[in-house]
Amino acid sequence: MKKWDTTGIENWGWKKQPLGATIPTAGNAVDNKTGGWRTERPVQDAEKCTNCLLCWINCPDSSVRVKDEKWDGFDYEHCKGCGICAKVCNVGAITMINERGEE
Repeated sequence: MKKWDTTGIENWGWKKQPLGATIPTAGNAVDNKTGGWRTERPVQDAEKCTNCLLCWINCPDSSVRVKDEKWDGFDYEHCKGCGICAKVCNVGAITMINERGEE
């Protein structure tokens, strides 16, 4: 059974769009790469990081990767550069750097 009929959605006018937008399938956030929205990217300093994983707990986009209970990198395809990870890092191991060449 088809949950949502989005056939031809790219050609829909605003009157056909449902209120609150359309979410064709649950759990589709992984398919939507949102990293292009970012103007700053988080960079981790491995020497300062204590692997407390506060960055992982607080990341609203699940863009902090963890492997074997340790920080394993950032998912830049989905990280929007909000900087929450840098704000919650107690040891200053994450720095936000401009990636658009603007000051």
